[in-house]
Order: sequence, then structure tokens, then C-alpha cells
Amino acid sequence: MITDYFRPQTLDEALALLSRPNTLPLGGGTLLSHLQADSVSVVDLQRLGLDSLRAKGNELEIGATVTLQQLLESEHCPAALKSALKLEAPLNLRNSATVAGTLVSCDGRSSFATALLALDAKIEQAIYDNSIIVYRVSNIGEYMPLRSTKLITKITIPLNAKLAFEYVARTPSDKPIVCAALAQWGGKRARLAVGGWGKSPSLAMDGTEAEGLESAAQNACHEATDDWASAEYRMDVASTLAKRCLVALQ
Repeated sequence: MITDYFRPQTLDEALALLSRPNTLPLGGGTLLSHLQADSVSVVDLQRLGLDSLRAKGNELEIGATVTLQQLLESEHCPAALKSALKLEAPLNLRNSATVAGTLVSCDGRSSFATALLALDAKIEQAIYDNSIIVYRVSNIGEYMPLRSTKLITKITIPLNAKLAFEYVARTPSDKPIVCAALAQWGGKRARLAVGGWGKSPSLAMDGTEAEGLESAAQNACHEATDDWASAEYRMDVASTLAKRCLVALQ
């Protein structure tokens, strides 16, 4: 349960508060609003100016407290990422869930995280280093396995990459059993990510061309058996979805 609530006016204040034990950041509140067995203090991020969304050169900078719906409605959001966002959560949750909160709490069935992994998104986090705020940037592929508890301040995705997203689910609005996202940069680089199981999506391929795409998708699923589907099923479907993504980008 939430025992203390803080609403700092500056990032310095927020970081100082978050350094306390059992203290968590509060963005959209979609997770912390649920009753918890342990007592926690929360730090509201609303006053910190982390809700900006702007195109800068070939990149889209997404503030940590931008909601999923705000990103979806942005003119700069790629169409395939919009599809992944619609699958991530229903409208009522998208209106409150933040991009950072979604990444922190998601698992391998996250269509949003799968798309960001294909896009090689960058995660900026703020930390205290000798009483000075230091911003550290990591690739999403480095961030996802460990999920650092440092405060996310910004997520950056490329605007000079084409993105395709495909999925298979029990119903059109359900979380995917298998999903695939393919990003291409002018024919010089291709990244394929697959999701639908486990703790986080998997990077199936990052190369200079899309040759061998279907095999890469299959290889990423060879241990993907769970209560939803077998690894053999996912290998077959992922291969098909990867091919569809490639066709969509041609």
C-alpha cells in the first residue's frame, strides 16, 4: 500500500526522494494504484517536465511521462508503432499509462517493447553522481534484460527508419502469442525483434541486410514454449510474420 506521497518540483528533489528505501516513481499510476502487500512511498513525476514529445532531426524524443495515447496520436509516430500501441493496452489505460512505466513493467508479450527493440530505441536515465545529476543513455537491448531501477527521463526512437509490425493473437485485441517488428534503415541495416513470451522481447537479427530473416525469426523462438503455445508453433508463426514485415517494407 502507498504510505507516503511526494510531488517534487525539480528533478533534483525527485532523485533525492527516490534514493530512499521503498520509494518508487509515480507516472500514470496504472500499476501503483493496485493494492500492494508492501508499504511504499511514491514520487509523483508530473511537475518535472518529462512529458515533452518532439522531433529533433532524425529522432523522436519521447519524455518519460508521455502517455501511450499521446504517443499514438503524435503525427511523428510511425504507423506500425501506432498498431503496436493499440495492442499494448485499451484506450482507457493508454490515456494514463506512461511510456516509461510501460517499459519498466512489461514482459515479453509487450508489443510496444517489441517495436522499440526493433527500432533500437535509446533509454536515457538520470542518476546522482557526487550530488550532480548525470544522464546515462543505453540501448533498449541493454536495458530490457536487467531493467535498471534508475529514473527514466527520455526514450528516443529514429525517424529515418521504416518499421513494420505483425502479430498473431487469440482475439484482435488480445496480447500477442507471437509478434514481430522489423526496422530498416535505407537498406543498409535491418533489425528484427520478436515477442509474445518470456520476460522481454528477443532481438532476432541486427544486420546489414534482411537475408536470412525467416531463419533468424525461427531461431529466436526455439525455447519459447509456455502455457500459451509451443516453441514449434511460435517458430513457424514468427517466420511467417517476419516475411510479412519484409513485404510490408518493400
